[in-house]
Amino acid sequence: MLTSAALKGPSTPAPRRSLAIVIPTLDEELTLRRHLPHVIPLADHVVISDGGSRDRTCEIARELGATVVTGPAGRGRQLNLGARACEDDIVLFLHADTRLPPNTPEVVRTAIEDGNVGGGFYVQFDDQRPLLRLGNRLVAWRTRWFETPLGDQAQYARRDVFEQLGGFRDWPILEDLDFARRLKRLGPVAMLEGPAITAARRFVNQGIVRTVVLNWTIWGLFFLGVSPHRLARLYGKVR
Repeated sequence: MLTSAALKGPSTPAPRRSLAIVIPTLDEELTLRRHLPHVIPLADHVVISDGGSRDRTCEIARELGATVVTGPAGRGRQLNLGARACEDDIVLFLHADTRLPPNTPEVVRTAIEDGNVGGGFYVQFDDQRPLLRLGNRLVAWRTRWFETPLGDQAQYARRDVFEQLGGFRDWPILEDLDFARRLKRLGPVAMLEGPAITAARRFVNQGIVRTVVLNWTIWGLFFLGVSPHRLARLYGKVR
């Protein structure tokens, strides 16, 4: 006797979810030349959302195969503009100076298919001097305990969840922290091992200890209710 499952025939596999990668830029010609060739094969669409570069950022991005959209500078608004320029099922937000692992499409799709609304990657700095190796461990600890990946950790989300959140807030800084906190309220998030390799240029240029202390001070003041617009004066130029 045929079972009901046999009568129905073989199950239809779930459709493959499309993946877009959105990269905000501002005068990142040299960085794109180095990193974008590794990004293009990883996604169905790669969107460069430029905030008014005066170098050849947009030209290089088009030459390498990315879609380019332009608008006012500001990381949150640039990320939202880039997300609106595509219709893919999953959107991953990547800093221009962060390099993803080659298995990114598979692990991100698997995380979403397992029921997660989004997440991010564990990261490793591209500079392995002792203080930055310690920084790697601290970031991993923070990520594991608080499940709040920041912008340099390649945040990703299901399209419908991103739309439900209204995208990123139009803040000068901390839009990534705010997005991660709101994201995990809508469902489970998955932190992926990777690691993603991110540039340590801000730490190196401004001093490792000084930058760490400044970052933690800004986060502390933010949790105490200080406006990101006021905190941006402490942070300085955002890259």
